[in-house]
Amino acid sequence: MKDFMTTDMHEKLVQLFESHGATFRVVEHEPEGRTELISQVRGNALSQAAKAMVLMVKQGKKDRRYFLAVVPGDCRVDLEAVKTLGRGTHAMFAPPPVAEELTGCVMGAVPPVSFHPDLKLLVDPKLLEHEEIVFNSGRLDRSVFIQREGYLKAAQPEVATIGTR
Repeated sequence: MKDFMTTDMHEKLVQLFESHGATFRVVEHEPEGRTELISQVRGNALSQAAKAMVLMVKQGKKDRRYFLAVVPGDCRVDLEAVKTLGRGTHAMFAPPPVAEELTGCVMGAVPPVSFHPDLKLLVDPKLLEHEEIVFNSGRLDRSVFIQREGYLKAAQPEVATIGTR
């Protein structure tokens, strides 16, 4: 786990996207993790911003599964939908220390990609209505604009309706 946390997430993402031949560009900006504000700074539509949140789905008293739920910036995560997909009894946001451990990122910088085997990636299809999606790339001061097809090939998410406007 220690190597996972010490690896620079931004560099890991760039390597992943390059290895899959994805078309993307990196933009540097003032540090910001709030989707609405960073979308204004980057000049992208809120609906093309990938908002990634770590959720915990309880499956009984002791068992838990973790999901990286990704929705467009103008949507909210539907916890009931994630609970159903995770075959659980309850879904909630994971505690920040757990989320940071599973993603290797501070909150607000989490990209819509999972490198952790215990973190299943779920992406709402509304995000994929755009030819290009954008997100903070493991850092609060860098964002990636990536073509949808390259993102899908590299990230290999499960696409499921998990967001509501």
